[in-house]
Amino acid sequence: MTASTSPTVVLVHGAFADASSFSRVIPELLADGLKVVAPAVPNRSLIGDAAYVASVVRQIPGPVVLVGHSYGGAVITVAGAEENVAALVYLAGYALEEGESLGELQGGFPDSDLAAALVYTPFPIEGAAEPGTDVSVDVEKFPAIFAADVDKDVAAVLAVSQRPLAAQAFAEAAPAAAWKTKPSWGLVSSSDRTINPDVERFGYRRAGMTTVEVDSSHLVMLAHPERVADLIREAVQAVRS
Repeated sequence: MTASTSPTVVLVHGAFADASSFSRVIPELLADGLKVVAPAVPNRSLIGDAAYVASVVRQIPGPVVLVGHSYGGAVITVAGAEENVAALVYLAGYALEEGESLGELQGGFPDSDLAAALVYTPFPIEGAAEPGTDVSVDVEKFPAIFAADVDKDVAAVLAVSQRPLAAQAFAEAAPAAAWKTKPSWGLVSSSDRTINPDVERFGYRRAGMTTVEVDSSHLVMLAHPERVADLIREAVQAVRS
């Protein structure tokens, strides 16, 4: 492939995290000579966040392998409809159906431990009479629920540097489901306490994805970066082929 047609890997972080959650995967991909982009997702609304990621994707020449972790899976489900997205990779993520919200997908399964650890905080919205609501994870409970197999010092930093998700994002319906037309791969974190692993399995199975399971906490990219990088490599190779 020429430089312009070699796949670029775009890494989309989830709620309660930022692009640094891919800090152990990015060196693996760069060592392969891959181009990598890891944008900061606003985490304000599903439709708005997907539009932002789509705008990033549109500016990339050549094919894109779009990778989404957790809530980022919902984002790539919508943003992945961009013409140059050649493959999707879900990491412990939500693979929504068109017209489905995060709340609806999760509502079909028992709650994870996350549900009882959420903290709701008002935030001002410019021009709006009513404030919005930020959702984050109780700092004391974050390591066990989100990052049980991640270095404890790293988990402590992650707990106090969360990027909250606006509550609005849970209720918005996905206007598109890119996995219907794009080849997709999914990783299930089988020891996930943030998303019920059955939510991940259901979405992936419904989409007909190539699926792997890893005995991991929710932050599989930090706990098992080699396994994550291998799955991304599989998608990249499929695009190259």
